[in-house]
Amino acid sequence: MSDLKTLSADWLHHKTIEEAAVIERRKIEDQMVKLLALPESFASTETSEPEGFVVKIAGRIDRKVDPEKLQMLASEAGLTDYLATLFRWKPEVNVTLWKAADEIITRPLAAAITAKPGRPSFKITIKE
Repeated sequence: MSDLKTLSADWLHHKTIEEAAVIERRKIEDQMVKLLALPESFASTETSEPEGFVVKIAGRIDRKVDPEKLQMLASEAGLTDYLATLFRWKPEVNVTLWKAADEIITRPLAAAITAKPGRPSFKITIKE
């Protein structure tokens, strides 16, 4: 198990370096945005070419939709026919309910679901 102890210590060391690097990189990015006087609502691409570099900054506006509220408002305004074209609907499997459902229901739908293993996530802390 000493190999796992060594790997755990190495992982923590590099995770700390990674987190610090992300913080520093973001500070630099913020300085670049300020230097180029880009507004907070910047939603396009800005390219600058200081000597020896090409810097492309892509600004975007993140939008979130409350699906229940959207459907209610569309229904009240008689606009439900527009939802399928103006919005993307992303079905997600409720795994708990899926597993609890009868196979008569899940078997015909299973071919529409693809499952593949994801990368495992790690959280390692120092035992005190």
